[in-house]
Amino acid sequence: MKNVLIIFGGNSSEHDVSCKSAKSIAENIDQSLFSYEMVGITRDNQWYQYQDDLKYLEKGTWLEGKKIEIIHPINFLKQFDVVFPIIHGTNGEDGKLQGMMELFNIPFVGCKTLSSAIGMDKEISKIMFDSINISQVPYLVIDEDFEINEIIQKIEFPMIIKPANGGSSIGISKAETKEELEQAILEAKKYDHKIIIEKFIHCRELECAVLEKDQQLICSSPGEVIASNEFYDYDAKYINQKSITKIPTDLPIEIVDKIKENAKIVFKRLQCRGYARVDFFYDSKEQKIYINEINTIPGFTSISMYPTLIENEHISYQELITILIENAL
Repeated sequence: MKNVLIIFGGNSSEHDVSCKSAKSIAENIDQSLFSYEMVGITRDNQWYQYQDDLKYLEKGTWLEGKKIEIIHPINFLKQFDVVFPIIHGTNGEDGKLQGMMELFNIPFVGCKTLSSAIGMDKEISKIMFDSINISQVPYLVIDEDFEINEIIQKIEFPMIIKPANGGSSIGISKAETKEELEQAILEAKKYDHKIIIEKFIHCRELECAVLEKDQQLICSSPGEVIASNEFYDYDAKYINQKSITKIPTDLPIEIVDKIKENAKIVFKRLQCRGYARVDFFYDSKEQKIYINEINTIPGFTSISMYPTLIENEHISYQELITILIENAL
């Protein structure tokens, strides 16, 4: 029986989402094949072996539970056959944790350092998408020095403003006026110094799951996110619970095939490993597909989009966890 370490938490804005994903993995891992332990990383980067009820993870209050501080993380990680990192966002999804494990030859689930770093930084991933001729909506990147009027000249209103490094739609805003644009930039800068500004288009939001299995790529039919708000922001994802997903979609087969083809191309060219979710926009009026982003550690609760898309391909959530662990081994 192989011993698996599930790592969750971290100091990103997606800490609580990570805790929910870890809880779901722990509840569904096939314990006839694997034993598991859990490590939580606090928002100030303290490592603890977590040894209490999973209910604290659901509430995001795991620090109230039983835990043992880990003084030497590397030595602790080396005790396990494989690590399952499920930290979304900065320091967990951006290649830092992956690089540490690669450096010390620790097997782990998911993408390696390079593809993790590329996928996390939206500017770099957009440069990669451009290099392989995958269509994107008009965009620009700003840092510390920028002129509001130049932005308005290059990207017409309405616009979407987002941190270059982030997830779960945290820090994302829509702007239709100069004043709203200024406020949106200030909001995004709370999460990253580098900001992506995109042209807002009326479109259908689609997500596609890619999974490595038996040295082949399984690419799911896309699922559609029907956001309860004007776009799929944090509130629409996690708070108001009114957004719905449609799996499979009613898209024309040629559009479905093109999205799946693009998802595979992106997965391969970014040298991804294990699994990823690739998100797209579809302008049905213009019949155009645009790539939005790639997520190398997507939300992973049993009802998250990625496992649900894979389940539609007749792979259960428990089987999915097994495949990912065995891939890493």
